[in-house]
Amino acid sequence: MKIASILENTELEKRISITPDIAKKYIDLGFEVALSENYGTHLGFNDQSYLDLGVKVFKNENEVIEGSDIIVQLGLLSDEKNLLIKENQTLIGVLNPFQNMNKINNLNKKNINIFSLELLPRITRAQSMDILSSQANLAGYKAVIESFANFEKAIPMMMTAAGTVPAAKVLVVGAGVAGLQAIATAKRMGAIVFATDVRMASKEQVESLGGKFLTVEGSENLETEGGYAKETSDEFKKKQENLLAETLKKIDIIICTALIPGKKAPLIIKENMIDNMNAGSIIYDLAASQGGNTSFTEVDKVVNRNGVKIMGETNILNKLPTSASSLYAKNVFNFVMNLYDKENKKININLDDEIIEKTLIK
Repeated sequence: MKIASILENTELEKRISITPDIAKKYIDLGFEVALSENYGTHLGFNDQSYLDLGVKVFKNENEVIEGSDIIVQLGLLSDEKNLLIKENQTLIGVLNPFQNMNKINNLNKKNINIFSLELLPRITRAQSMDILSSQANLAGYKAVIESFANFEKAIPMMMTAAGTVPAAKVLVVGAGVAGLQAIATAKRMGAIVFATDVRMASKEQVESLGGKFLTVEGSENLETEGGYAKETSDEFKKKQENLLAETLKKIDIIICTALIPGKKAPLIIKENMIDNMNAGSIIYDLAASQGGNTSFTEVDKVVNRNGVKIMGETNILNKLPTSASSLYAKNVFNFVMNLYDKENKKININLDDEIIEKTLIK
């Protein structure tokens, strides 16, 4: 079996799908690994580090695609490269089928096996493959670091002979994987941390990390069977708005992480709430690429609204590409191992396996 990957457009995506450590694991299992030239150079992995392991490195990306059985990427290939993928080849990545359905349908017409890893079910057996969790964990951490770097006051409480500097107050909106890591990071750095989420199951997790969970009066557990947040009712939204409007008057930094899979991010922090915040406050919106959780979020811009800075990026993981690549490559490896029939050395698309059935785009 030949597994391959080509370099992403590094202006948009700096992560890679096969690190040297993972290339060695594939080769030890009998795979042939092929990569495009300078595949990991931008992360400090030169071609020689791959060649020394037995990886084949090609100058021509087309050769890499055409000669492979399995292609692993972060996102979809370009239209030009997609034309090169042949029947029975397998494409694995984070393919965003909700936005890319036309391109994916065209690939399906060619009988290509297409797996999108963000569709993995939230089951115990899939945890080692869960790209959403591994990447969100890093995103939550980095959002706090970026926010604190732009906040022009000290974060922990400091007592000096000249007086006391109070600890910064942080609110994390959405206590999923990214939110919980944001809480833990902010707490470790000395902030006072609050959090809110529509899933009541999050309360215990937030409090175990030292955060204070803000509960909407009369709230119910709005969680899908898969562990994601549901759309909230108008009544709940109104109660949440009132709670947030009062809370934000004393908050210095907000980390927004609220997302609904396949849909526009919910608008949570509204214009009037931001206008009541103190000048110098920071909002970091991790939902920026899906429309944002605030009224003023603009992707890859710092918006200044009456002294409140609102930040959001297309891909915050481009600021942690080496760590993010390491985790992503391990997730992909574990997924391939679940898909691979070692005895017959071929891909086994067993639709009785929930992991395979949920991620295969038919």
